[in-house]
Amino acid sequence: MESKTTIPATHSSTEEISFRAQILDTARAQVRRHGEAKTNVVDIARALGTSHTTIYRHFRSKADIFDALVVEAMRDEEEMASRFVEAEGPFAERLEGLVLALHARKRERFTADAEVYGLYRRIVEERPEIIAAYSRAMTALIARILADAKKRGEIRVDDIEAAAGVVRDAITVFVHPAHVAAAVAANLPSEKMARNVVRTLCAGFRAGAELT
Repeated sequence: MESKTTIPATHSSTEEISFRAQILDTARAQVRRHGEAKTNVVDIARALGTSHTTIYRHFRSKADIFDALVVEAMRDEEEMASRFVEAEGPFAERLEGLVLALHARKRERFTADAEVYGLYRRIVEERPEIIAAYSRAMTALIARILADAKKRGEIRVDDIEAAAGVVRDAITVFVHPAHVAAAVAANLPSEKMARNVVRTLCAGFRAGAELT
């Protein structure tokens, strides 16, 4: 069930992977300075001290670079979320911690790194397969927490995959880039709201709520 959000790299040597990372770091800095619309491959190459043809050996286009920047952020979120899967303690604390950490990371990126955060928008609109892969990966992490809880006798749920899907759907409003941006703009108590949603779901799982 577990999946990873990936964009295949064209090259695999350590040196080429390192240069690819340098391209992304430079592109990220350019987006922060000039914004998405005014950032192009030529400017990225110039800032990196190389030619645009060299950039194209690693990325097909500016859009490909922007995709990779978002996927890199998604991988960071997956790694952060996975720590709650491996953590000790009651499932409800781990699940709540995972959701709140993801929400806080998104809020932090929106407020402190708005230009780069804006790249999520084009992913949502133009690369739904990346969003789907990210969703599958996060759902798999949630399922692992619930499966462990069932094994320990903390919850009474027959269909773990269905339960994980319910959690995913319920928390989307707290981790989806557009919803996070709206919550910040409206100054909503979104952390408290997320906590209440997770705690309500966990109470249902403990009671053995039937999923249909």
